[in-house]
Parts: sequence; C-alpha cells; structure tokens
Amino acid sequence: MTALRGPAVRRLLAMRQEGKLTTHHVRLTAQALEVTERTVWRWLAAAKRDDAAANEPGARAQTQNRYTVTPEVRRLLALWKGNVAAVHRELTARAARQSPPTAPPPSLPTLHRAIRRDLTPGERAGLAGGERAARKHDVFLSRPRSWRNQAWETDHMQAPVLVDVDGTARRPWITWFTDCATNAITGIAVTPVHPSRESVLAALRSAVLREAPYGPFGGLPEKVRVDRGKDFLSRTVTAAFDILDVTVEDLPAYTPHLKGTVEGLNRAVEPMLLAALPGYVHQPRPGKRASRPKDEVLLSFQDFTARLLAWTLWWNTEHRPTPLQGKTPLQAWQDDPTPLRDVPTADLWTFTLEDAGTRTLTTRGVRFHKRDYVGAWMTGQAGIQVRVRFMPHHDHQIEIYHAATGRYLGPAHLADQATDEQISAVRRARAARSRRLKKDLEASQRERYAAVTQPEEPRRLGTLTTAQAEAELAQASDTDLSQLSLPDLIPPAMPPAGWRTPASLAVLTTSGRPTPIPSGSDGASAPDRQAAHPTTDEDGDAS
Repeated sequence: MTALRGPAVRRLLAMRQEGKLTTHHVRLTAQALEVTERTVWRWLAAAKRDDAAANEPGARAQTQNRYTVTPEVRRLLALWKGNVAAVHRELTARAARQSPPTAPPPSLPTLHRAIRRDLTPGERAGLAGGERAARKHDVFLSRPRSWRNQAWETDHMQAPVLVDVDGTARRPWITWFTDCATNAITGIAVTPVHPSRESVLAALRSAVLREAPYGPFGGLPEKVRVDRGKDFLSRTVTAAFDILDVTVEDLPAYTPHLKGTVEGLNRAVEPMLLAALPGYVHQPRPGKRASRPKDEVLLSFQDFTARLLAWTLWWNTEHRPTPLQGKTPLQAWQDDPTPLRDVPTADLWTFTLEDAGTRTLTTRGVRFHKRDYVGAWMTGQAGIQVRVRFMPHHDHQIEIYHAATGRYLGPAHLADQATDEQISAVRRARAARSRRLKKDLEASQRERYAAVTQPEEPRRLGTLTTAQAEAELAQASDTDLSQLSLPDLIPPAMPPAGWRTPASLAVLTTSGRPTPIPSGSDGASAPDRQAAHPTTDEDGDAS
C-alpha cells in the first residue's frame, strides 16, 4: 500500500490540473490505500506546496539534525564485532574524556535505529562476523545445468577428525574432483598430512579412470575449476592437464561461490559423516584449542579411508541431491548420452609423472638426485640416453623412458637403500637435533605420506641409502658434545704488560694480575727480570 501512495497522489494531481478531480475520486483512492479521506486531502495539500512530497506521500519529515552512522561508528562496530551496546559505551567514554566537552553521544535506541536504517543487513553481518558472514546476504547467480564432464571442480579439505597415524593424532586431508552436471564425486585421494601436487595427481588418476575399482564415473573433462592453490597450479599438474587437453580455469581469490559444487560437498561431508566418527573435533572459536575425551579411541588411517570411500559410494549411488530433481548422481550420469573421452591406464600414469630431464645410463644405473637407481632390465643397456619421470615425493622408485623414441623401458629402484633400523635411527637423531635447534624444527619434523585411493596402511615417503644414513648418524653423534661446549664462558687472562696486544683483543681478557712471562722468553733479559722481580734472603734484605 505504501508503494501505491506516490502513483495515486500524482494521478490525483494530474486530474486536478485537468479540472476533473472530485470528492468521489478522493474517496475511492482512500479506500484503495486503506487510509481516511482526510489523509488523502492532506497528501494533496502537501504535494501542492512541495513537489518532493508527491514522491513519498505521508513519509516522515527529514530533520536536519537526525543522527547518522559515521565512519567512527563503523570502525567501532568492527572492533566490537557488531555489539551496539559496547559501541555506545565506547562513544560515551570518549565524550567524557574530551575537553572541552562536546555534544553528548546519541542514546542507545537512537544508535540502534541509525544502524538499522543506514547499514544493510550484509554490512551489519560483515562488521560482526567478517566477509564470510556478509557473503550470506549476497545474491548469487546459478550456472545452467550442463552435460557430464563439461566442467569439474577440485579442492582440498582438512577433515575435522583426529586419526591415528603411526601413533600420532593427525587431521587428514581430502582431495577430490566433482562433476558439476551430475554432482558425482569422480575422484578422491586422502593424505595423513598436508597435501601436495602428488595428492592432486593421485586424485586425478582415480577421477579419469573408469575401470574397477574407480568407475563408472570418469573420462576426461573439458575444464577443471581451481581456486589458486599452488598444488593445483604447479608445473607438474598444469603440464598433465595440458597433455590431457583439459582447460584449467583459475578462479579469482576469495570467491568460493564460483565453485559451489565442491564447496557444497565440503560442507555436506562434515554433518553427514565426519561428525559421527570418533575423534571428531568441533570447530573451536579463534584462540581456543579443540578438546576431546581423553579415553576416546581414534580410528586408524586405513579405517578412516574405508569409511570415507563407503560414504562416497553412498553419495554417488543412493543420495539424491536437490539440483538433480530426485535422481542420484549415478542415474544422472547414466541418463546423459554425452560421449566420454577415455585414456589408457599406462598413458595416464605417464602423463601424471613429473619430468626430470635426460640422463646417461651408466654401469652404476641412473643418477638422480645424487643417488643411483637400478633395474633388472638395465643389463646390457649402459651408455644409452634415457628420460627420467617420477611421482613427486616417491623417491624410492622412478620410471625410465628412452630419450630418443620415448619408449617405456621400465622402473628403477633406489640402490643401496637403508634398512628400517637405520632409517629409524636417523629419524631419532633428526628429532633430537630439532629439539635443540628451534629454527630447524619445522623443516626436520615435516613428513610426507603417500595419497591413497583405496583403504590401506599409511605409507611414509622419503627413502635413504645406507651411506646417507651412516653419514647423518655420524654427524649427529660428533656434533652433540660440540654443541654443548661454551668456549667463551671463561675469557683468557690478561697478557704481560710488555706484550703488544691489540686493543680489540685486550677488552676480551680478564682484568687483574697479568700472566707471568715464562722462563726463557725473549721478552726481557735476565738482569731486567731480576730488577723487575727482586728476591729476598733469609733476613728479608733484597738481593
């Protein structure tokens, strides 16, 4: 009704100018607007005096001294997280400290009215909870439903669940690919620690392959949306996408709504699966540590992976997302007649390896990262040029190809690999060194685990040769005592007075009685020494 007031009054004014306005017209307008006839006549009188009154009849008069939200109030709202009462107390305290006193601050109800009037709900939410809270009040467009494999989205997610990884409670990371047309999870990889480009490549292989146990979802997509993650934009990953003829769409920063399919999956997995698992860590407030029962038994990494893959199978075959209108992702995938682009397993494995350039195969094998790799197929092949390709962080094995023809020759394994006991001893030495050297703590304690696509025990990455293990253990044992020594604790004594000592060294010595000159030195002759240090006989006379 309020929106109709302006057009109705303007129509009555036009009829008055034409000489056609009657009381009957005013009465009908009042009935339609649910106001009295007198009110309509008052609106017409105000519009005759002021043209602006015809735009908003009956609006409250704008006073010149009405309080409005200032930049200072906005800053205080952000400081106090949207607490208007705290902002009012701050304004009152500031006004009391000023000399001479200024105008008193507005009352609390006035401040509330001004904030509701001058700030939008999104601005109020943003000042109270940040950008993520403000984004809930924005309006977003939805992409039209496309065809399968037209676009994929990928992302990392740290699961809020503590998992037992080699006796240590860790929060694993999940890397997955989703199909935007069918909401299907095409590929997934789980790592016990922070993911890397190896996790992306493992998830990509599981997403593209359609043979057991990965199918039926898969094939090559037309494009993949990523969010500026350095792992997704690394040289190895982008090279794999280029070879597979997949366009990488790098989205702007802080725009999660542009890949809403995978972000919705990140939000759905926590209440649907992770919240019911042992070791679930509730999201704590900033500055608060997450707590859990002390007697709680954590899942092993293998059990966690098995439950996550079972939930993924349920999501793809039984769950019915709202955008699919009652269909499961599997039904939507099978109903789509779009042809799929498949890649042979051997070729896909080759494409998702990192290239290390060419090497010469010698009698000691292939030299890579200052270590030798050998294989049974190398017999009689010494002297040829080969190309090395490897999976990042899997330094126990590399793949060898012929440099000229590109033909796959075979795998090569690390020669003289250290035993488990030597590797454990090296890790203990590294841990002891990291406790003493705070600067090296983060680098020495970082461990990598292989990403998995099937339930299996966590596999630690990083191998050592026997020579490397013995050298590091010897260095650690030799430097233990040297690191505890304090050579500058007791400064040297002051040299004799007759010595010419530089001033820079003299200040580092201990003040007091000078050190006596040893006998036979060239610093002074025998008579001079006797004169400087006279002796006494038994009667006390000097001789």
